[in-house]
Amino acid sequence: MNVRVQFHSYFKELAGCAEATEPLREGASLGELLHQLRVRFPGIKPMERSTLVAVGVEYEPPDYRLREGDEVSLFPPVQGG
Repeated sequence: MNVRVQFHSYFKELAGCAEATEPLREGASLGELLHQLRVRFPGIKPMERSTLVAVGVEYEPPDYRLREGDEVSLFPPVQGG
């Protein structure tokens, strides 16, 4: 299955792109996706403990089971204006 990942704020710079499509096995967890992203985009690894992760518009825990076509967003905990 494929999951679309969007990088927000300075995560775009850390990843080197604004979005990516990640292939995953059926039934993969959000935690598995995050591990895969940290391998593919090592610049985001130092932010591991302070990354907010949403699937669609809801924050989800690492054991959340992803589905084909899910959109996952990664962004820092504080965004100012």
